[in-house]
Amino acid sequence: MKLLVTGGAGFIGSAVVRLAMARGHQVVNLDALTYAACLENVASVAEMPGYVFVQADIRDRAALDQVFGEHQPDAVMHLAAESHVDRSIDGPGDFIETNITGTYNMLEAARKYWTDQGKPESFRFHHISTDEVYGSLPDDPSVMFTEDTPYDPRSPYSASKAASDHLVRAWFETYGLPVVLSNCSNNYGPYHFPEKLIPVIILNALAGRDLPIYGDGSNIRDWLYVEDHADALLLVVQKGALGRSYNIGGENERTNLELVKTLCAILDEKRPKPSGSYADQITFVSDRPGHDARYAIDPSRIRQELGWRPSVTVEEGLEKTVQWYLDNENWWRALQDRQGVGERLGTGK
Repeated sequence: MKLLVTGGAGFIGSAVVRLAMARGHQVVNLDALTYAACLENVASVAEMPGYVFVQADIRDRAALDQVFGEHQPDAVMHLAAESHVDRSIDGPGDFIETNITGTYNMLEAARKYWTDQGKPESFRFHHISTDEVYGSLPDDPSVMFTEDTPYDPRSPYSASKAASDHLVRAWFETYGLPVVLSNCSNNYGPYHFPEKLIPVIILNALAGRDLPIYGDGSNIRDWLYVEDHADALLLVVQKGALGRSYNIGGENERTNLELVKTLCAILDEKRPKPSGSYADQITFVSDRPGHDARYAIDPSRIRQELGWRPSVTVEEGLEKTVQWYLDNENWWRALQDRQGVGERLGTGK
């Protein structure tokens, strides 16, 4: 397939690009190269035949029409988005413009292209979203997000993603645009931009700084290794039923405190301190406004309909991730000076 991947220089998008190229697909990587993007993420495939990079912004409809007309993809995998909850609290405008208006532009550009091509049945528009659109769960293992869970977003980020999900479904119902959707749990792994929890903990630990945990660390997340997620996404775009939504989870729930202690134990083994444990650096800070208590995905649909399950446990994935950061200091050092990295964001002040 020839895939148009938006946001392909970002964390999850670049994992999709690398895996798609490894499997013999052609990829048109469209990215605006905003603060969280990095072309080093796709350097390993940049010279491969069948790969094209286009710097363009999904808020620019004319640029999107040009990309569709020139490259004529078989499918779209729409990952481009502002994604950091803390940044959405401080500056929601970028999230509204990119996640809502940008998705509208993508849908309209895709619809025009699909119509001009004679509405081929093989075309797909795959919208990649988040489990945060569902809101917060109680601390009850029997209660999980399913594809039928009502939307209840609590942050500007999750609200903007919920809106984009609704737009995609509306374009399917109103115009017949052949879409599939997926909502994922928290991703982690190689090339994770160093403002999210796991890379913050790894890099702060190595630098001897405090390891900040919001509140009392009891918030629960389901953790999904990014390369597993990329595998699931390529399966959904090829095999997912039209108009269908698929929840993609790691089946690995952990409290934030448990997660951080696991990271500290891995670092203690791989790069021990002269004395003590990295866990000694843990500190508790004021909680994020509107911080959801728990996310957990019931992945039954994608398992039963498409036969997909994650390949690693969170402990296995975290060990791989820590090792990657230890081995790739040049990558993360270059990102340390970008705006907001290393600062406390999202306090609501």
